[in-house]
Amino acid sequence: MRKASINRDSKETSVSVEINLDGSGQGDINTGVPFFDHMLEQFRRHSFIDLSVQTKGDHEIDDHHSVEDTGIVIGQAIKEALGERKGIRRYASARVVMDEALVSCDIDLGTRPYLVYDVPVDKERINTFETELCIEFWRALVNNTGMVIHFHKISGANSHHIIEASFKAFALAFDKAKTVDARIANEIRSTKGII
Repeated sequence: MRKASINRDSKETSVSVEINLDGSGQGDINTGVPFFDHMLEQFRRHSFIDLSVQTKGDHEIDDHHSVEDTGIVIGQAIKEALGERKGIRRYASARVVMDEALVSCDIDLGTRPYLVYDVPVDKERINTFETELCIEFWRALVNNTGMVIHFHKISGANSHHIIEASFKAFALAFDKAKTVDARIANEIRSTKGII
């Protein structure tokens, strides 16, 4: 079973994550940041994972620590759940349209972290969420999972639509990349024999 449960406590946050890569989109998410919760729900639902996240953070300062640390722990949980990454398709791409917004996401579930985040938005905030925290979340996720993600905004004007399209595009690509391919059942998809 490709599942993991990770807890991380610091002086700034307490984060608990449970994940099942072969789920059905179920779970409970509460980070104390409503828009961020909404984005994580998109990831959970559209990648067909079960994901529960409970984050308690120092919101009296701002939401930075809560968002970044949640990315760290989700990344660690994905890494543990993937195990040796045998049999997975590894590579995948997806594009999501949301009204005027169109965003692409390409991923490699290899073990080398790298992030390209070309998703500019006009608004500094959506509700209480600082939009610059998106890149902090993705960087934390990438570095702790060990994966490559390239995001590119193709079009869009509404900041909510653009960011939501990026989370949905990631979800669709992640769903494909984590899928076990019967043709390579117990093998690593690499000519090196490791990833």
